[in-house]
Amino acid sequence: MTEFIIASNNAKKIMELDRILNPLGIRAVTAKSRGISLDDVEETGETFAENAELKARAAFERTGMPSVADDSGLSVDALGGEPGVYSARYAGEGATDEQKIAKLLKNLEGVPAQKRTAHFTSSICCIIDENTVIRAEGKCFGVIADSPRGSGGFGYDPVFLSDDTGDGRSFAELSPEEKDRISHRGRSLRELSEKLGGLFENGTIK
Repeated sequence: MTEFIIASNNAKKIMELDRILNPLGIRAVTAKSRGISLDDVEETGETFAENAELKARAAFERTGMPSVADDSGLSVDALGGEPGVYSARYAGEGATDEQKIAKLLKNLEGVPAQKRTAHFTSSICCIIDENTVIRAEGKCFGVIADSPRGSGGFGYDPVFLSDDTGDGRSFAELSPEEKDRISHRGRSLRELSEKLGGLFENGTIK
């Protein structure tokens, strides 16, 4: 099987990528598992897509192997798109998910339900070689709840109510299979899989 370096330390992201790449004859691995150290990449992009490419390119240049990176986050309309590309650092470096959610809800105090619209974005960049770059992006729209719900998922999942569930459950109240079907990352990964399927067969480029 061809191995792709996943430019992430998020075990859940790596598992998701491995699951969709495997049928194509591609195995998702971390640089660390191959004895290679990746430096932290300064995410200076103004969009999720720009940051995903910065991370994928850094991994590709360091390892010389096909590399995949994801950048994702939450954008809230009433907050002018915040936290956006700063989703992971919204409450400061090293803040917990609970602290980030607490800041988000504080900033939305007094905002009525109908104006708490938001969306998640997942941008993926896959660099196969110097001449082959594949990009994919998925979005999921919904509203921000007034308090956390559920114990599953991660990040802002407990306060995000997707328009697609139709029953008021948060992402943190969905099963992994339900979330994969409608989530921003599920959509971007399916797009990536489709594009890679047009290039790869049994782990080699057609």
